[in-house]
Amino acid sequence: MSVLTDVPTSTDESRAIETDILIVGAGPAGLYGAYYAGFRGLSVTVMDVLPQCGGQISAMYPEKPIFDIAGFPAVRGRDLVDNLVAQAEPYGPRYLLGHRAAELSHGADGRPVVRSDQGATVRAGAVVITGGVGTFTPRPLPAGEDYLGRGQVYFVPDPAAHTGHDVVVVGGGDSAFDWAAVLSPVARSVRLVHRTGRFRAHGATVDKVRALGIEIVTDSEVSALHGTARLEQVEIRHRTTKDTRLVPAQTVVAALGFLADLGPLQNWGLTLQARRIAVDTHMATNLPRVFAAGDITDYPGKVRLISVGFGEVATAVNNATTVIDPEAALFPGHSTEKEN
Repeated sequence: MSVLTDVPTSTDESRAIETDILIVGAGPAGLYGAYYAGFRGLSVTVMDVLPQCGGQISAMYPEKPIFDIAGFPAVRGRDLVDNLVAQAEPYGPRYLLGHRAAELSHGADGRPVVRSDQGATVRAGAVVITGGVGTFTPRPLPAGEDYLGRGQVYFVPDPAAHTGHDVVVVGGGDSAFDWAAVLSPVARSVRLVHRTGRFRAHGATVDKVRALGIEIVTDSEVSALHGTARLEQVEIRHRTTKDTRLVPAQTVVAALGFLADLGPLQNWGLTLQARRIAVDTHMATNLPRVFAAGDITDYPGKVRLISVGFGEVATAVNNATTVIDPEAALFPGHSTEKEN
């Protein structure tokens, strides 16, 4: 994977990165779009605010099995992302990771120009937005912000980094229970703390965590974190009795959910429906040469599944191809007809 580090930062379009298609969003749909653009013989640049590919999968559940990908009875999130990156790699996509797509304009020739919050400028034949739920920000752990990077985390991209730790997971949703189950084999101990006795997580996931012998502390909250250079102890307080106890912890996973919004995309002039981007059957937006695909889109009958996003981004890229080159065919032919 080629991550761009030497990128133009001038607003002068003549110094912009030139690409046939700019994909905004490096989640599953975006990565498949990078493959499909390459398959169509187009150059492609992928921009994402996160520092790694995979979107929510990499950030929230890289170790979780996914069961609704066609042709895979089950595939681990991390493996799906790795395979999508490998699928696109022969076509040499360029990645701008850690760059938020901030501003959109159109040049004198009608081509979109996107500038990132890091100062990179990309001039494209077309833009395909595959931003998932948009920008998602973790809900903070009130007692723990001072320990971010010193034991408190929101994501667990590498469970092995917490080997031998006493871990406290805070939350009652699927992510909290998933992290507890994933960390159980490598951690010295795992506790899950939730403010009520009712969980948002799927019942089977709750049963799995109970079967692993993980302590589930209900009607309680993490009221304080303690330690010198790094986290050493967590204070847990019962919400009714106010009784507290200290437990050892070198890692606290705050899995309290996320706040999502479209971020700067809201200011691009896109037609929005319920905070989603409205598209037509071509996956075209109301803006010239700007398409969208995946969970970020909305249209009558929309179903938000990864598998649907794969089809949508293929539709978007093929229609974008005919905009970039009006003589190009919409249907590219089957991949089995291409020489290896």
